[in-house]
Amino acid sequence: MPTPGSSPDLPAEPATPKRQLTLFDSTCIIVGIIIGAGIYETAPRVARGAGWWWDAIGLGFLPVAEEAALWGAVVLFWLAGGLLSLCGAFGYAELATAYPKEGGDYVYLGRAYGRWAGFLFGWMQLAIVRPGDIVGMAFVFATYAEQIYNPLAETGFAFTGQLYAATAVALLTAVNVWGIRQGKWTQNLLTVFKASGLLAIVAVALFAPRGEPSAAEPSPFPISVALILVLFTYGGWNEMAYVAAEVKRPKRNIVRALVLGTVAVTLLYLLVNAAFLYALGYAGLATSDAVAADAVATVFPEVGARLISAVVCISALGVVNGLIFTGARISYAVGAEHRAFRVLGKWDRQRGTPARALLLQGALAVGLVVVLGSFLDAILYTAAAIYLFYLATSLAVIVLRFKEPHVERPYRVTGYPLTTLVFAGVCAFLIYGSIMYKPLLSAVALGIIFLGLPIYWLTGGSRGLSDR
Repeated sequence: MPTPGSSPDLPAEPATPKRQLTLFDSTCIIVGIIIGAGIYETAPRVARGAGWWWDAIGLGFLPVAEEAALWGAVVLFWLAGGLLSLCGAFGYAELATAYPKEGGDYVYLGRAYGRWAGFLFGWMQLAIVRPGDIVGMAFVFATYAEQIYNPLAETGFAFTGQLYAATAVALLTAVNVWGIRQGKWTQNLLTVFKASGLLAIVAVALFAPRGEPSAAEPSPFPISVALILVLFTYGGWNEMAYVAAEVKRPKRNIVRALVLGTVAVTLLYLLVNAAFLYALGYAGLATSDAVAADAVATVFPEVGARLISAVVCISALGVVNGLIFTGARISYAVGAEHRAFRVLGKWDRQRGTPARALLLQGALAVGLVVVLGSFLDAILYTAAAIYLFYLATSLAVIVLRFKEPHVERPYRVTGYPLTTLVFAGVCAFLIYGSIMYKPLLSAVALGIIFLGLPIYWLTGGSRGLSDR
């Protein structure tokens, strides 16, 4: 029997996200997603691009030694990547503090251009970007995990990498479905371990014998591709926007987490590249196939490969967990408003997670592990789409200042509008570069994105259940 004053006929209010993420949790999410295995794969190519740039602009007349000049060019490239990422982070910080809701770009694009734009972003994340990003980093984990332990190597089994990748996705999805505390503490621990691993590589490389100039001639590498690789390696700073509704004291902590996370990663990347240059020299860095292993092997030749494999595995798992954690929040936000994906718009009150969105995202990612089969194909599956929406969101800062001037903006973009326009211009350049490099794959990805428009119209658009 109901107690006096109760209302048995009224349904319970739907569960919604709670503010449980501290500044440390939020910063770990950003740092954990940005720092993956990208730095180990891209550093040599970026070094070659920096060398090409140095020769192309003809600064040989400067009174500095050539080796020192090349070191400076490499450091400038990575510093430029951090500053450009910070320009983008400023825009997201303004949007996230003005609209501290779950969904990130989905919310901002919907308010700036119409609900169809927000839906299209959510559809892209659900069908292309988030599963593809998760799979790409899961394959990096699998590649290095095989080097540590591969019990099936002697059997000739050809799918060990896919097995490792699918297992990583499934287990980390299960951890995040289990509860927000488990998901965030897994992220915090992996982030601390991976940052410590990078610092350990720096320390070891600084104790290495000083790298001497190598006789090897690095092959030229286009500056445009080098810049794309730098910004790819910095990718992930915007993830804070997707969990804005769960951040404590959002008006202060969102900005702090975005800036602290981006600056911390920039400093780490500068330290790592300086260590590589010190241990291997410019030519040694630019011609290396496994730069971190080569740097560590100068001090620990016997255990260097396994040590680096373990560091890269932890780094990749940290990225996978962060992408799973934040990505499901986008699908939840879309499901909360659009009837076509209503099943995803349910928040598990007991666990504090978007459990259904997590499960669907995990299933799609495992499917892509089987279909795509490699890290490269996973990255190419997402490349054309990502920068299109980065561009649209960065311009949304300008659009929303005119469209909704009454909205409180606890933080306003530093250097506006210059920093916003610089970042938008870089996004346009990267869209062009992606399409030129892989036109067919880019066309397929864009076709899947725009397939979302008829789905939106045929299902009657948004449900209109919330004011975002």
